[in-house]
Amino acid sequence: MKILGIESSCDETGVAIVDTEQGLLAHALHTQIAMHQAYGGVVPELASRDHIRRVIPLIEAVIKEANLSLQDIDAVAYTAGPGLAGALLVGASVAQAFAWSHNLPAIPIHHLEGHLLSPMLADPVPAFPFIALLVSGGHTQIMRVDGVGQYELLGETLDDAAGEAFDKSAKLLGLPYPGGPHLSKLAEQGDETVYSLPRPMKYSHDLDFSFSGLKTAVLTTLHKIEAEKGTLDTQNKANLAASVQAAIVDVLGFKAIKAIKESGLKRLVVAGGVGANKQLRAFLTDEMQKRGGTVYFPPLQLCTDNGAMIAHAASERVKAGLVDLSHKQYGESVRPRWALDELSL
Repeated sequence: MKILGIESSCDETGVAIVDTEQGLLAHALHTQIAMHQAYGGVVPELASRDHIRRVIPLIEAVIKEANLSLQDIDAVAYTAGPGLAGALLVGASVAQAFAWSHNLPAIPIHHLEGHLLSPMLADPVPAFPFIALLVSGGHTQIMRVDGVGQYELLGETLDDAAGEAFDKSAKLLGLPYPGGPHLSKLAEQGDETVYSLPRPMKYSHDLDFSFSGLKTAVLTTLHKIEAEKGTLDTQNKANLAASVQAAIVDVLGFKAIKAIKESGLKRLVVAGGVGANKQLRAFLTDEMQKRGGTVYFPPLQLCTDNGAMIAHAASERVKAGLVDLSHKQYGESVRPRWALDELSL
């Protein structure tokens, strides 16, 4: 069964085709980073309009790459939430129209479930059950995953998520949008021991997160440097970037390993954009090896939002018997706010 997946929850238009037997056949992605850089962040209206421009050409591209025709598609999956309402509506409308016109089932997919299952697109594939550290945009969560659709929330961010901490700290350092990747690259040239930054909620005795205090500490440190030296030179900026990254990775890594210890499981899955961070990958790989366990990451190109994870999540739901393919209902609304633990089986 060949499933066309469409992702349009924020500032990437992603389209892919996954075969329930053969796996990922083709995928294409357009990022809006260049368009939003002038504003220092995502402008929802511009994002929605750009999705409209990109989605049809991307569908045509993946169908051609997979050497298929429109008639070869058996179902259409799309991101139904969470995300920007207007952006979600573009992908949902195109997916449902495509499905209706070809008498196919339209499968709404939770954006975070797409991320959560994306490491299964890599080799080796993690077996259930596992602990998942989900770090995507405004979401930082730790979950126990016993199977497709079987998710137990163990901890989550109470305010700023890890991705937001990266981006907001980067903005304070004058780095371009999106700040996280730029901060991580700059951190490679810095010394993380120069500035001592807090590790919010690291020892809170639970698995929740809070990174808002880190942003405040970065701002305070910047003011102190400017008061003492008058300006923030390149090396000090790199040192502060390294200190920010070290603080975030320390908290994420500590909580993820704490969840592993408490669960008794030996498999850890890391998904979402921050899962591409080299320092986080190295730390968790080392820690899991010490414990005789394994950590799994999605392919680097699939860490950010993409259509492959949406098509793949739909494929896994179909194989698990969680999708009624005979129920062809169109015109379902999107859910800009949608907690993963509220996901209907």
